[in-house]
Amino acid sequence: MDSFSSPSSGSSSQFSANEFRDQLKTQLAQAYAEEFLETLRVKCFDKCITKPGSSLSGSESSCISRCMERYIEATSIVSRALFKTPH
Repeated sequence: MDSFSSPSSGSSSQFSANEFRDQLKTQLAQAYAEEFLETLRVKCFDKCITKPGSSLSGSESSCISRCMERYIEATSIVSRALFKTPH
């Protein structure tokens, strides 16, 4: 039997189920945040930056700001709808 299928011998290096669940939640939240920010960056960059250069123009900066706000708001609305508990 391998270490995954054999019962633990009570060693201190073994995670409890709660510790494992908490660590998994943390890792999933971090992965979600990284994916969210990357998607946001790509979508807003593609939409707003027409001529990449060493700095942003005023219109590019405004566009990115509005794009990010809309994307975050839309994601929030979708998340609330998906996780809404029935009454």
